[in-house]
Amino acid sequence: MLLEVKALHAYYDKSHILHGVSFAMPEAAIVALLGRNGSGRSTTLKAMMGIVPPAEGSVRLQERELAGKASHVIARCGLGYVPEERLVFPNLSVEENLYMGMQPGAAGAPQWTLEDMFAYFPRLEERRNQRAGYLSGGEQQMLTICRSLLGNPLVLLVDEPTEGLAPMIVDVVAEVIRDIQARGVGVLLVEQKMSMAMRVASRVLVMGHGEIVFDGPVAEMQAREDIRRDWLEVAA
Repeated sequence: MLLEVKALHAYYDKSHILHGVSFAMPEAAIVALLGRNGSGRSTTLKAMMGIVPPAEGSVRLQERELAGKASHVIARCGLGYVPEERLVFPNLSVEENLYMGMQPGAAGAPQWTLEDMFAYFPRLEERRNQRAGYLSGGEQQMLTICRSLLGNPLVLLVDEPTEGLAPMIVDVVAEVIRDIQARGVGVLLVEQKMSMAMRVASRVLVMGHGEIVFDGPVAEMQAREDIRRDWLEVAA
């Protein structure tokens, strides 16, 4: 089993946000995590990464328990994270930001190089010596994805990678996510644009009120009018 999450609970102060989230990723795949705003999608990723410490539950990566560990330890175990906020180091150059993400990674994880990143996003190579704070939003998103990949993860958690991006860049990001999975990295994708999520994912998790209300293939979800009506409010 590559990744397994069981009965995950998390709070913000006294607010109970995650109510026993459970799912599994037996092998490297692209799994879309969908749901309305406030359903708990981003909190699920943060709880898996230890950014929001889980109150209960288990997060196992290749049978290794991660719940309760510090975020930097979780990253070194092979769980990568691309935050919605991008969070580049604005005063460092593009290349320096990329170096900040480099680490050996978990045993057996696909290995990535700077050259791989520049092949994905030639614009970053053009701007490798420019401060990251001067990049456009799309360029910062490219940089954040690449910085996380250079940690050589087994599974990459990606939170809203296309928000605010031009359609052309959305297409590029979709192709990169496909290629990441093809090279053996699992991807758990939180995405508002249903068309993009359905284009790249093989499986869908739908969240509602802090728990998984649907888990199945893309085609099955698309055929379930009740799921789309009651639990999804996703931009095309």
